[in-house]
Amino acid sequence: MIRVENLQKAFGDQRVLQGVTLEVQTGEIMIVIGRSGGGKSVFLRHLLGLLRPDAGRIWVDEVDITELRGRALDRVRERYGVVFQGGALFDSMTVFDNIAFPLREKKRSLGPSEIRDRTEEKLAQVGLSGAGHKFPDEVSGGMRKRAAIARALVTEPEIVFFDEPTTGLDPVLVNAIHHLIVDLHRKFRFTAVMVSHEIPEIFEIAQRVAMLHDGVIVEVGEPKVIQESANPVIQQFIRGQIEGPIRAT
Repeated sequence: MIRVENLQKAFGDQRVLQGVTLEVQTGEIMIVIGRSGGGKSVFLRHLLGLLRPDAGRIWVDEVDITELRGRALDRVRERYGVVFQGGALFDSMTVFDNIAFPLREKKRSLGPSEIRDRTEEKLAQVGLSGAGHKFPDEVSGGMRKRAAIARALVTEPEIVFFDEPTTGLDPVLVNAIHHLIVDLHRKFRFTAVMVSHEIPEIFEIAQRVAMLHDGVIVEVGEPKVIQESANPVIQQFIRGQIEGPIRAT
């Protein structure tokens, strides 16, 4: 379980997180929604230990990671897989080597044949069999997303973070990637934390949804609960309405 309590973060005069409190249950798909630039990625970077809060605490199971550094933080991160916004593949590496990279860096006890087998297995699981020899600029945007997901899962993490995993894709590819994530989650049972503004598509894959607005979580619930919420902020956001409490700036 991931537990976040009263998380606060400011950059100069800009208060981005103003007391975020949220629990993510083990094995669930939690999707945090909210406006672009509204703090979702900042929130995710705190969970990854890439940013330190001005106030508040973060627990991963029973470990308070808020002040962890160095090897202690690395031990927690060994349980993580991350799909970065845009994929963040290495242009100079083939798709195969991109996926194998975490194994070579983190699992140094593995021999070349086991690394090859695990990497080929992940290529197959994301529908990229036969594409491992290609470079990222030689494959489609959807294939790059699939490769990024395979790289995040190749170390068999307990927790996988997705930062806007379908940014830049057309609606057909958005649905394809979402369904791939669901299929992989069903197979491997990792805990998934995703930030996204893909409405309404995320309601089909989330087990729970949290709405982040003005630096706080305004509501958390199953997709149907969020869709039927009486909160005007949520209704304006999920319907894409101009009129309402959210200012179109």
